[in-house]
Amino acid sequence: MILKRTVATLVFSFSALVLSFSQEHATTPVTDSTHNVGATHNSAENHATEANHAGHANACGFVFEEEKGYDPAETILNHIANANEFHFFGHFSIPLPVILYSKNDGVKSFMSSKFEHGSMAFDGYVSDHGANRRILGNFPSGEVALEVLHGEHYIYHDSLHNGFICFKGQKYELEKASTLLKSTSFYDFSLSKNVTTMLMSFTLLFVLFFSAAKKYAANKGKAPSGTQNLLEVMVQFITDEVAKPMIGAKYFKFLPFLLTIFFFVLTNNLIGLIPFAPFGSNVTGHIATTAALALITFLITNFNGKADYWKHIFWMPGVPVPMKIFLAPIELIGVFTKPISLMIRLFANITAGHIIILALVGLIFFFGKAGESLGGSILGVGVAVPFTLFLSVIELIVAFIQAFIFTILAASYIGAAVEEHHAEAH
Repeated sequence: MILKRTVATLVFSFSALVLSFSQEHATTPVTDSTHNVGATHNSAENHATEANHAGHANACGFVFEEEKGYDPAETILNHIANANEFHFFGHFSIPLPVILYSKNDGVKSFMSSKFEHGSMAFDGYVSDHGANRRILGNFPSGEVALEVLHGEHYIYHDSLHNGFICFKGQKYELEKASTLLKSTSFYDFSLSKNVTTMLMSFTLLFVLFFSAAKKYAANKGKAPSGTQNLLEVMVQFITDEVAKPMIGAKYFKFLPFLLTIFFFVLTNNLIGLIPFAPFGSNVTGHIATTAALALITFLITNFNGKADYWKHIFWMPGVPVPMKIFLAPIELIGVFTKPISLMIRLFANITAGHIIILALVGLIFFFGKAGESLGGSILGVGVAVPFTLFLSVIELIVAFIQAFIFTILAASYIGAAVEEHHAEAH
């Protein structure tokens, strides 16, 4: 029964995550989808004029500073970003489907390889560090090769983070990313590597749970073995050490959700530790994913909150009225800060682990001057490899700890909401 309810919760939760939260480009349409960029580029031109005089200017007037060698920060940020491809090395990668919809152009579906790692535009869209952006103005459709601005840069970013490209000596502005206050002119339903990894983890968990369920049905009364034994240990642990102590007698109602949270976070934490594609995605280190998990926890907690739960928030018993008026807003803020703390804790811990390991690996290229110094590369290997191996073991432990912490905190919030408060005897 628990396995069936857990699988049902898995389907619901993963569907919500994949469709709603884990693709940061998903936007809502606006009426004005295009405009002439002519006068809007004055700020970019002024910025280019005032740029470092040691830089190089191209036909469109964009000025780039001289390359300063290997930049580990760029490598790290590219790795933890949510791109539309699984990158191996150099220009070799696994493309993923790009699915775009706008009111004017309808649905456009193609593989991310059409962007040629950011060097090509396709049907008026470009890939800007993994994010799909629309080109404003009368830009030609189809496959269009972008002009090289400097080195391997095809997109120019000014001080205000506006993006521009150059084509046949003319500048074109890229539509700004969607924000809470302003949306873009298209929806982006593309399968990013984080979404793809979540689908992989969902499939893996689905197969494991159904395999265990079949073994239970076929081997009634026999000792568990293999996958069945592993899952039973984990399920029993969450049941006895998390659900029962935190929630009490009503634990069974929320056990499928807690098991879903635990196995989802744990599986994606472990997948993120595998250093090669199609693994290594920073799923639980992405703020959109942790926000989705925290929001689901928030909804389950508050929709199941008893009258006593809300009474202790807005009108605490046994407290003087002036103090009640003072404490009520603070308690109400606490209702929202709890899921926010869940979101930030998981995001920060997982992202920090990825950044530290990537920074250590980057020492090999930094000391070796990106392949120019063999001695420096050897020194970098001597420093990076032992520390990376040690931190990988630590990260393996952290993967389990963070899954446990998220689950036990979610259980404690639910337990506080469903707890029955009895009048104290005088």
